[in-house]
Amino acid sequence: MQIRTCVPLWLMVVLAPSLMLLLVSPIADRIDLPPPVTGLSYGFYERSCPKAERIVKQMMKAFLTPNVSQAAGVIRLFFHDCFVQGCDGSVLINDTQGEQPAIPNRTLRASALAIIEQIKTKLESVCPNKVSCADVLALAAREAIRRAKGSHFHIPTGRRDSLNFANSTTVLANLPGPTFNTSQLLLSFGSKGLNAIDLVALSGAHTVGLAHCGTFSKRLRPTVDPRLNPTFAESLIQTCPNSSINVAVNMDIVTPNKFDNKYYSNIVNGEVVFNSDATLLEDSRTRATVEEFAAEDHEFHHHFTISFIKMSMIEVLTGNQGNIRKVCSVLNSKTTPIITTTDSHVESELDTPSYATM
Repeated sequence: MQIRTCVPLWLMVVLAPSLMLLLVSPIADRIDLPPPVTGLSYGFYERSCPKAERIVKQMMKAFLTPNVSQAAGVIRLFFHDCFVQGCDGSVLINDTQGEQPAIPNRTLRASALAIIEQIKTKLESVCPNKVSCADVLALAAREAIRRAKGSHFHIPTGRRDSLNFANSTTVLANLPGPTFNTSQLLLSFGSKGLNAIDLVALSGAHTVGLAHCGTFSKRLRPTVDPRLNPTFAESLIQTCPNSSINVAVNMDIVTPNKFDNKYYSNIVNGEVVFNSDATLLEDSRTRATVEEFAAEDHEFHHHFTISFIKMSMIEVLTGNQGNIRKVCSVLNSKTTPIITTTDSHVESELDTPSYATM
């Protein structure tokens, strides 16, 4: 005898976002995703702009397939947004009094800013005034991790955009620096509601991207930091003959464009450029986690996913707070030309059938 069960249509609609999390995410069976803060939800745009996440996915794939090294720029942009007055898209605002002119943000990639702006432009054409720039950046960063061979996971959405931006002093006070020791890092991350495991996991984003010579020159001169592998130190000295040279090196010398756990092996081997990375191995509060992630790639991805989602909810604006910017680089009260990229193939690839599923 066959027994048929009928699920009411209303129940299917209610359960749809949750079912998608189980069916789509390859890590959903192993990770209990952090619950959304009030105002955010998984699948927030299911009704108001159902194609939103697919559009971000398609465009990020089109941008990064020819040059995956661009992923690091988008990921860094998101980190710098969230640590300064929360994940509110304020770092995207192009203003001489805003966050971009601050010293830590002067090396944010123009191409990363352009990618976010172009995605936003596409979303405005499909769903006007529905998807915030803060969410565009969060989703783009998530996709950048995936495109760099990292984990694929869902994040809560529903963020609103800020009505203002921080000044340079506030930026400097909130972004952890490359010369920080572990105590300074724990204090910085702790002020954002993040713990020691989050610190180590999120530092793993340094497995992709570049570091400019000036950010680690004090580890080379006047004497070489003894924690540096001698061969690695010599290669850095050759590449960076002085601190003012405008040269950047890969932060991960093993797999520079792959989002994996090699960063932690590099820490253990004395082959990381920042003091803020090397210090994680010498402090008892973080050492065991570094060693665990160096030994187990899946453990790194597991904890990074949780920590990334936690970070993505720092001091978010929701509901009637903030607004939805029409152009990410300016407040709604102003106008400015939209930044574009030279990736002319993006628009045509959006309609390719192979991009149709999440």
